[in-house]
Amino acid sequence: MFSQDGQVASGGSWFQHWGARTEKSLDSLSGSSAGEWSARSGVGFEPEGVLACFGQRNLITTMPDRLDVLTGSCVEIPCSFDIPDQHKDKFNSAILLSGVWIKENSNFRERPDNVIFNSSKMVNRYQGKITGNMSQKNCTTVFFNVTTNYTNIYFFRIESQPYRSTDPDKSVNIVVSDFPSSPILSVSGELKEGTPVSLNCSAITPCPEHPPELTWTLPTQFTTENQLQENPDQTKSVLSTVTFTPSYLHHEKNITCTAVYPVGTSNKTAEHNMMLNVSFSPKDTLASISPADPVSVGSCVNLTCSSTANPPLTNFTWFQISEGKTTQVASGQSYTLNVTVDGGLYYCEGRNSHGCGKSNEVQLAIKDGCVLFTGHEEPVNPKVFEIVGKTLGLIFLFSLIVFFAWRRRTSRLPSGFDMTDRSQGLVGMNSPVGTVCSNQATVGRGNQ
Repeated sequence: MFSQDGQVASGGSWFQHWGARTEKSLDSLSGSSAGEWSARSGVGFEPEGVLACFGQRNLITTMPDRLDVLTGSCVEIPCSFDIPDQHKDKFNSAILLSGVWIKENSNFRERPDNVIFNSSKMVNRYQGKITGNMSQKNCTTVFFNVTTNYTNIYFFRIESQPYRSTDPDKSVNIVVSDFPSSPILSVSGELKEGTPVSLNCSAITPCPEHPPELTWTLPTQFTTENQLQENPDQTKSVLSTVTFTPSYLHHEKNITCTAVYPVGTSNKTAEHNMMLNVSFSPKDTLASISPADPVSVGSCVNLTCSSTANPPLTNFTWFQISEGKTTQVASGQSYTLNVTVDGGLYYCEGRNSHGCGKSNEVQLAIKDGCVLFTGHEEPVNPKVFEIVGKTLGLIFLFSLIVFFAWRRRTSRLPSGFDMTDRSQGLVGMNSPVGTVCSNQATVGRGNQ
């Protein structure tokens, strides 16, 4: 409106106000030009021009920065407005107010078609209504049956007598798409084994008249609670809360929250998947031996400790059981040792920030007949084999003594007297029959 030399530009005039009266026009700025001014353009009087050239707003609106909307559904634009202090004397809330929505550019005089809704008119380009109470400065508006052509930025304007103004500094960006946004999943607290926890699923609700329905898929039993809530920017969301008690079996399992939006006679669906990260103490702790086959005394074997835990194990400790006593022998996930004659019974313990897990007990297996069993079975004591060996040696020595004694006795018989003769002689001496048989043989030989 002003040229660089302070003169009023052509096509418009400025007027100074004293109360309700317009006293003089302004052709140029000077030190005596203090006061309240309004502009008159070539098309008529517009109070919203008051002080606009000095960077001050004549209407202050509050609305979300962005709204994501589904085609075929409705959209609610939370909206409120206020009048700057310097203009409140011109605003009368008792007078019927009209609400106007302008798309793309707040200067609708250049593009009259950008006015898409006026609450004072029966027919508008956009089907909708102002649901807020304008007399209480609530301009909340609902548009129905939105299409992708609705994607644009929108400004709000009020019209009354004598006050009319648009807020050119605040707009809402409406984005229309065929598919809904995915719901948002969050966890209230740490997922820890045995501790009840809540999972939250939130879905935007651009059309509160038809909110989405939220459903859950979890690997365990749960209870749910659903509610419609208002966000800080006054938009709406549906919140669903699930409460359950996780265990280590739920670790790295997927959960799903699904939002089903009713649109006309059909539904549109969006979902969000999340993998559970459950903290738990060590489970399934296991001690293993390599090589697994029996080994010779003096050779090396490697013991390894493994376990399932979250977070992973940070500490491993090895213990030996000997003669009923337990002794800590090493630390670390692996333990290498030289095999001794008595083998040994071993187990490990694994620890993380949530607890400790103890493994099975394993026994070294030794070659050369002294095979020792693994697990919890009692090993064979090598002294048993020593006693058995000594006993067999004594039996063998005793047998030799008996044998040599018998040989010595048989060596004292007369020469030419073998065992058969000795037996017959013994029979003849003790048996009358034997004697008779001997005499008859002698007589026979004499007669011949």
